[in-house]
Amino acid sequence: MTRTILITGAAGNIGSKIAPHLRKAGYELRLLDRVAGDGILPADFGNWDQAWAAHFHGADTVIHLAGNPSGKASWASAKRDNIAGTQHVLRAAREARVRRVIFASTNQVMLGYRFQTGPVTTDLPPAPLSPYGVSKFVGEQLGRAFHEETDIEFLALRIGYFQRGENLPGPHMTIGEWGQSMWLSNRDMNQAVEKAIEAPPFGFAIVNLESNNKGMRWDIEHTRRVIGYVPLDSATPVINEDKLEEDRIAREKRPVPGTWLNENYEDVDP
Repeated sequence: MTRTILITGAAGNIGSKIAPHLRKAGYELRLLDRVAGDGILPADFGNWDQAWAAHFHGADTVIHLAGNPSGKASWASAKRDNIAGTQHVLRAAREARVRRVIFASTNQVMLGYRFQTGPVTTDLPPAPLSPYGVSKFVGEQLGRAFHEETDIEFLALRIGYFQRGENLPGPHMTIGEWGQSMWLSNRDMNQAVEKAIEAPPFGFAIVNLESNNKGMRWDIEHTRRVIGYVPLDSATPVINEDKLEEDRIAREKRPVPGTWLNENYEDVDP
C-alpha cells in the first residue's frame, strides 16, 4: 500500500527538494506551508486551526519542516513558529494517529561543541547558543514526551549545513571549518528522508545528518543503525587564511554559559 506523507513547510529549502524525490519514489504527498500554491495548501502552524489539522487524517508519516530556519531568529519567532508550531503539529498528529513523525532539528543544538575535541554524538548534553538552537532542542523534547504518551514514533534529524539551490560545498560556506565539515548534500538529504520513512520501528530517536565529510566530528554511525543511512557524498573542507581568521574571531567571541551567540547561518536551512 502506498504511504501518504504529509510535509509541513513544503515550500522551504528542504521541502521543495524532498517533495519531488518522494513523489518520484511513489509516495502520495500532502503539502502544507504558509506560502500556498502549486499544490501546497495554506497553514500557519503557529496558530492551531482545525482547517489545516484535518489534512493530517489518513497520513502515514508527518515530516515536520515548518518554522523559522534562521540562526538569527528572535525569541518571539522561535517561541511562536518553532516551539508552539511543533506543539500544534504534534497535537494534529496525535489526533490523526499517524504512524511516525520526522522532525527537522538542527546541528545548532550542539553548536557549543564547535571548539572542543572528540566526536559529537547525540547522547552528549545539548549546547545550543541561540534562541533558534534552543527552540529545536525543545522540539526534540516535545517529541520525546509525545512518543512516550502516544507510542507514535518520533525521529529528530539534526540536519547539517544544507544550503539552498545547488548546495555545493566549499570555502564560500560560513562557520569556518566546522561549517564545511557538516555539509549535507541534496541527495543525502533525500535518501535520508526516504530511509527515515521506511526504517524499522525505533520508537524515539535523535540522529545526526551530514554527508561523509573528511575529518568531521559528527557521529553518523548511529544514524546508520537507526535508519540505515549510508551517505552517498562527501566533501573535504577547504581551509584558507580567511577561514582560519573566521575561526579565530569566533573562538575569541565564544560565549560563556548563560549567554547567546547568533552566528551567520542565514544560508543554512535549518
